[in-house]
Amino acid sequence: MVELTCTDFGGSGELLIIGPSLGTSVEALWGACVPHLTPSFRVVGWDLPGHGRTAPATGFDLVDLADDLRKIATDLSTDRAWYAGVSVAGAVGFALAVDPGPFGAIATLAAAAKIGEPGPWYQRADLVRTASTSAVIAGSIERWFHPGFTDRDPRTTARLLDSLTEADARSYAATCEALARFDVRDRLGSATVPVLVASGRHDRVVPPELARDSAERLLGATTYVFEGSAHLPPAEEPAAVAGVLTEFFQRGGR
Repeated sequence: MVELTCTDFGGSGELLIIGPSLGTSVEALWGACVPHLTPSFRVVGWDLPGHGRTAPATGFDLVDLADDLRKIATDLSTDRAWYAGVSVAGAVGFALAVDPGPFGAIATLAAAAKIGEPGPWYQRADLVRTASTSAVIAGSIERWFHPGFTDRDPRTTARLLDSLTEADARSYAATCEALARFDVRDRLGSATVPVLVASGRHDRVVPPELARDSAERLLGATTYVFEGSAHLPPAEEPAAVAGVLTEFFQRGGR
């Protein structure tokens, strides 16, 4: 059983739950973005198993994480809640879209209803189990950041890479395997809440056309492309991400 640990960033307004990408903590990924969100929302972030503040865990699927998030939102909110997730947490957002519980709208960033093919995910899981998350640092730098970001913002880069090296290897591998199994493309037509599908122009993991494929399977989805981002928009363009999310949720996702 997975028990997700949350960080309450404070703020006022309706509840907004935010989630991280594989290999990052929610504080490292969203830290620069949160101050732009808290004037409008109470912001609560969650960490993946074995990442940030959540204890290690294995043998879970992304739909299990969605189940936990519905419970967390119900416990924290007396009214509706909003959700925004990046990469793997964005994939969880697609699972929430078809079974939202208390969530009134969903935003997925750098995510799709199916990300990649199973083989490479299982290969990465085996690599990390054998050699720890340090074995994927170089590849993560290439996947995560658009050209020039690491030189422009070395502090944020260092925080994100630190969160990667500190992640539990078995939990990271289990998340890779959960991504290998995850595919809700055929269920998106039954989504019952508004969804924002946002991508980074320079993202090689989930390029805009892949995100758009998921959006087209949804009824009336909103799409957006962050021109200065690769795979981690809240870290690369924090003010822009906050602005897009605030506008989307304040109009009820419409």
